[in-house]
Amino acid sequence: MVGSSAESPGVTIEDVQAIGRGHHKVFLGMAAGVGKTYQMLREGQVEAENGRDVVIGYLEPHGRVDTIAQAEGLETAPRRRVAYRDSVLEEMDLPGLLRRQPELALIDELAHTNAPGVEHQKRYEDVDDVLAAGIDVFSTVNVQHLESLNDQVAELTGIRVRETVPDAVLGAADEIVLIDITPQSLIDRLIAGKVYPRERVPAALNNFFKVENLAALREVALRQVAEEVEAKRMPADVASRPGDERLIDHAAPAAVGERLLALVTPQAKSQRVVRRAWRSAQRLGAELDVLWVADHEPAEAEREQLDALRRLASVLGAHLLIEHGEDVAAIAQRVAQDRGTTYVLMGTPKPRGAFRRLTQSALPFRLLELLPGVDLRIVADRTQRTKGESP
Repeated sequence: MVGSSAESPGVTIEDVQAIGRGHHKVFLGMAAGVGKTYQMLREGQVEAENGRDVVIGYLEPHGRVDTIAQAEGLETAPRRRVAYRDSVLEEMDLPGLLRRQPELALIDELAHTNAPGVEHQKRYEDVDDVLAAGIDVFSTVNVQHLESLNDQVAELTGIRVRETVPDAVLGAADEIVLIDITPQSLIDRLIAGKVYPRERVPAALNNFFKVENLAALREVALRQVAEEVEAKRMPADVASRPGDERLIDHAAPAAVGERLLALVTPQAKSQRVVRRAWRSAQRLGAELDVLWVADHEPAEAEREQLDALRRLASVLGAHLLIEHGEDVAAIAQRVAQDRGTTYVLMGTPKPRGAFRRLTQSALPFRLLELLPGVDLRIVADRTQRTKGESP
């Protein structure tokens, strides 16, 4: 971290405070091959020509000739070699980059997972250290790597993305540049061998790079940038806008603006509920609570799912609550009133037998009865078998 003499001699906390935090510019695309890295390097060249001290902190050109050519003339920081199992992996040398202290660092593939044994698990955490050291950063990421879009991308493309980055990283960026080309143009680049080696082209065309997938991802990328721009324009006191008063009543007396509550169970499908709830919270400028009403001792598989939910909530900045009891609706009512909830989201209820349907109201109806001033949304379970994983 910044200030450690072992990693960045000569750089003190006082120096960093005097310099201030670096400026972060993210080049966002709908998929690999749209030209994010090329554009990052091109703008880095312009900065260098204007007299700035520019260093490539990490570059992954994937053998693309035009991208490699665009990096010529720029200083490239040596990579760190990390022994892992029976191989040696190359990673960005964070301590070396901090010691070098350029004015601008170009750092590719923001969602990359580092090899075990370095300072951070993820590259976006490395970037945060670089920014904290007062160094400006240009970085790249594809929209499908955003954590809250993980389920949506799997539904659109049939492929589950393994490496993700918290949406808050994009939200905190000072600039977001959308690198946009048409799906057909990207497919033409793929066929021409400008994205992957030619032997990988047929498989890519039959999977992720179908025109309908790319069109859907392009729409998601455009919407994401529009939402980020709108979020930066949104005033902090969104609740003061005309018309918002009607969303708050006696059922949520502590609410200021909006606050969301996602009801979950220790099952994989609950992650979809959390992600959908988080994106709704972002659009509303609201806080998100995630609640599991523990009516039984979780089995081993459920504990694993609960840990996964805990990690997801932490990545997204949500608050995971666990309350013990058997009456889910009554406990949800209490928590909602205590937290000032204005909006409840839950997954599709389990099918119930005929006797229970006759003797007990379903959970959604009980929630509507107990929380008359709170909106309720049921998140559909669109779980599909995916065709593979992204590279």
